[in-house]
Amino acid sequence: MNGTYSQVYIQTVFAVKGRQNLLQKAWREEVFKYIAGIIKAKGQKPIIVNGVADHVHVFIGLKPAMRLSDLMRDVKANSTNFINKQGWVCGKFAWQEGYGAFSYGHSQIDAVYQYILNQEVHHQKRTFREEYLDFLRKFEVEYDERYLFDWLE
Repeated sequence: MNGTYSQVYIQTVFAVKGRQNLLQKAWREEVFKYIAGIIKAKGQKPIIVNGVADHVHVFIGLKPAMRLSDLMRDVKANSTNFINKQGWVCGKFAWQEGYGAFSYGHSQIDAVYQYILNQEVHHQKRTFREEYLDFLRKFEVEYDERYLFDWLE
């Protein structure tokens, strides 16, 4: 629509099915670049994609013409196919259903970028479960424990 200008900043977080540690360091960077490419191909702005063995954080500049749910569906489906075609895991790779999505203002971009960049360091001190529940509480997202990720402890 002519005359419409906006930029929405969203961080999404999603996990490997069963929260398994399948995203190995040897090829994890390739997956993150692939995810960024999917986002860019959809006309959106991938700010940073990073994570650890069991989950991924994606920070996106989202244009309002794109529904986040459509973008995340495509990111997860296409990256799943990419990982499976590469043969990097025994059996079938899959992401868990759902994701978390958290919005930020322009002034927070650098802090969010640095947080996502330093995932390895953060997860030496806290688990993904702790991190994810903190996001839900911080952003005051109502949730039902039954529908959170399938936690394997």
